[in-house]
Amino acid sequence: MDSRLRVTATRAALMPEQVTTRARVGWALFDWANSAYATLIVTFVFSTYFALAVVEDPVRGQQLWGWAASASGLAVALLAPLVGAIVDAGGRRKPWLLAFTALATVATALLWWTQADPAFIAWGMLWYAVGNLGIEFGVVFVNAMLPDLVPRALIGRWSGWAWGLGYAAGIVSMVVALVAFVQADEPWFGLDKASFEHIRAVAPLAAVWLAIFAMPLFLFTPDRPPLGADLGAQVRTGLRALRATLARARQDGNLVRFLIANMITMDGLVTIFVVGGIFAAGVFGMSQTQVLVFGIVLNLTGGIGAALFGWIDDIIGPRRAVLIAIAGLFVTALGAVTAPNATLFWIFGSSLGLFVGPIQSGGRSLMARMAPPGQSTEFFGLFALSGKATAFLGPALVAAVTAATGSQRWGLSVLLLFFVAGGALLWTVREPTSEHL
Repeated sequence: MDSRLRVTATRAALMPEQVTTRARVGWALFDWANSAYATLIVTFVFSTYFALAVVEDPVRGQQLWGWAASASGLAVALLAPLVGAIVDAGGRRKPWLLAFTALATVATALLWWTQADPAFIAWGMLWYAVGNLGIEFGVVFVNAMLPDLVPRALIGRWSGWAWGLGYAAGIVSMVVALVAFVQADEPWFGLDKASFEHIRAVAPLAAVWLAIFAMPLFLFTPDRPPLGADLGAQVRTGLRALRATLARARQDGNLVRFLIANMITMDGLVTIFVVGGIFAAGVFGMSQTQVLVFGIVLNLTGGIGAALFGWIDDIIGPRRAVLIAIAGLFVTALGAVTAPNATLFWIFGSSLGLFVGPIQSGGRSLMARMAPPGQSTEFFGLFALSGKATAFLGPALVAAVTAATGSQRWGLSVLLLFFVAGGALLWTVREPTSEHL
């Protein structure tokens, strides 16, 4: 790191040991805030409604939902490293986080107007993609705050606890959706079942959820101090820093292998999130309510796994913890994709959740250890790039194989290749033994 960036890092740094527990809880609650979107919109409820009621064809619906996710993922992949470098040059992250959180909130609320008619396919895909963009950029800034807030020895457990909170939020939000809207004989607010208002209501529910539970971070969690540069200067500094980082990354085989391993593994996870609910409905004939209950169970096991592996992460290191989780995910995903009946699908599918959270929280933990002081947003931008650069590939391959074979099973089976390749490459990564690389 050159002298200019060292000064930037020093001025922008927080002292993790001096951060209060309330501030850390506020940070962790952001995972709670954005999880209703992931659960209700991306995976279990709105995606199924989009495929079955809007598109009126689960196979084509799976394809279109995958293409929308791919478009937003590609946009995040291209922009996140640059935006991260610019934010690091300016110091403060909260204003950017607020802007992208507001974007996600508005876009999610607009999904309410996606009516059960093929004429609304483009509307649903547009606001789903925009909402994803806002959510994913928000995650970049929140992840980058972790090494500023938590001492190195506690990074794994706080990352895991936050993911566990996210899964708990998935459960609570689905229970609210189930009781208040989806399964209610008389949905709240007098919503009309005939026009699917009781299903579409999950969109404003997820939007309000995000807006309310993001507040503790903005109120209680400290931000880095501003560095006094105007936006133009931030952009110029950020561009120089990004060029230096990319040049360094090309010479750092360990970092490159980690980022590529994360990229491949996340492709498989994104595929599960995007089409999991549609797969359950199309292959096993699960109703909207059954998909929602399955989602509750999956989030329960996901929360348990994330919280448990948070401790394991700090004991054996995030690399080993993630490798164990990838192995478990491969076995359970294979069982779910090939399950001959709904009972076995339930068993393997619910067990799968035990390993999803640890991969996500462990990857965040390892990146937090690798990021140099003052460049965490930039490096988490690269981390987002690795998670999104080919995020379109998993859903796109699922869409292509599903279209070619006419089988959702064959379509979803491609995710297994991602777990094998990602785990094999992560095996070669050296975990840093000092504060930073």
